[in-house]
Amino acid sequence: MSHSPGAPTRRECVLVLVLLLAILYYSNSTIQSRFVVPAPFTQTTPEYSPSHSLHSLQHVSPQIYDTRLTWGTDPVPQSTVLANVPGWSIIDRLYIFKGVVYVVSDDPSSVPDIESMYSKGLEIFPGKEAEDSRLPGDEDIRIISTTEASTLFGTGAALIDGVTYLVNDHPQFIRHYYHWSAELYFGFWRTYSSLDPSISPDGTTTLPPPRRMFFNRLDAFRWRDPTHMNQLVLRSSFPELTMEFLDDWDDRAKMAVPFVFERVVLADRSAAMRAYNFLRYQRTAAVPFALPGSVNWWMSIRNSVVQFAGLDMHEGSSTTATPVITYISRQAWGRRTLLEEDHKKLVQELYRLRDTHGWEVNVVLMEKISRDEQIRLAVRTTIMMGVHGNGLTNLIWMHPTPRTTVMEFFYPGGFAHDYEYTARALGIVHYGFWGSESFTSPNLPPNVYPEGFQGNSIPIDASAVGRLVYDRLTLSLEVDD
Repeated sequence: MSHSPGAPTRRECVLVLVLLLAILYYSNSTIQSRFVVPAPFTQTTPEYSPSHSLHSLQHVSPQIYDTRLTWGTDPVPQSTVLANVPGWSIIDRLYIFKGVVYVVSDDPSSVPDIESMYSKGLEIFPGKEAEDSRLPGDEDIRIISTTEASTLFGTGAALIDGVTYLVNDHPQFIRHYYHWSAELYFGFWRTYSSLDPSISPDGTTTLPPPRRMFFNRLDAFRWRDPTHMNQLVLRSSFPELTMEFLDDWDDRAKMAVPFVFERVVLADRSAAMRAYNFLRYQRTAAVPFALPGSVNWWMSIRNSVVQFAGLDMHEGSSTTATPVITYISRQAWGRRTLLEEDHKKLVQELYRLRDTHGWEVNVVLMEKISRDEQIRLAVRTTIMMGVHGNGLTNLIWMHPTPRTTVMEFFYPGGFAHDYEYTARALGIVHYGFWGSESFTSPNLPPNVYPEGFQGNSIPIDASAVGRLVYDRLTLSLEVDD
């Protein structure tokens, strides 16, 4: 067969066709790889490790990102309350519309009282009148039927997917390391972790991480504490977590369209204050301990923060390593300090124990060392001690063992459960001191703040502290033997 001069041969045509097909295939693959969306939290996603390349991550099976929960003419999907104690709830399909929270249920008797879930989020003041003023109304939260929801919402709602931490609290207590880490964060994770009672000692859990933290009463700049510890705890435990605030809540309200949280862990301080455990300990995070949970519940958070600070998560005090005694001094703080002479005697007593027994002793001003150093020191500490104050919050990074102990110094007659409750919640023994007198659970005094509690004349008997330190460290060794 002949062909015209200059006309492409059959071989040339085939080569051009193959080249065009290759270009088309490569272009389509590249476009798809750029728009791959991770699977929702309820599905299994490919295992990821830092050794995976970005190229390999781009080959996750593509899927459509669903931004709506649509029911059309079917009944509106009902809300499910997975867990509830006053002030702490886990709810699937919680709706918000024009700034009002909606629980959709055709069996309202199965839904906890709204007062146990939500409040007006006002500033906390004492007294019955103030307490009543914080109770929620229809402008705050409602329980509605599927029929009412269909009339109100229409055929669907914008989906806020994954797990959301929703904080319905006034800013009053948030900008403080203790209230953030050992109360709000503590309570959130204790509530959420009730869904996984098999968390292992190394913190392994089946729970997907929360995707966002939503403050509907708080401006964006009012959650950071002056020592920057709040930021470290948040960013190290959940690096990908995003945050929304009052303006974002208002944005959604003004859109006048319904939104639905796929799963929300809801915190409300005012609601938690109605619980027996709050009345007993004056700590909102004490309330979720009525829920089931693993003895290792905190390790998922603790180990992430410890690794972020540069330590292996398995590092920490033990029953065989050289004990580490850390005295957190407030003497330069100018508020709630020991008598200066008693402070000096305590330091001398601790150094005597060091020289006699070879134990490590650290006398530190937390405000003088970095955030990472604070965490690393707490991880290594066997016995932590100091006057009631924010520095003791670092006990949440300690490693619980039979001899791990916190010793807290109070003005005689005064007591607060803050660090006692926190230590006991982690399996750490706590002793309070009034001068030479010590006490521990279950023989605890009530919460009392006498004149002098916040002052600079707090006494402590150095010899009594030294004896208890010796007893705690040597008794544990005897038990181990």
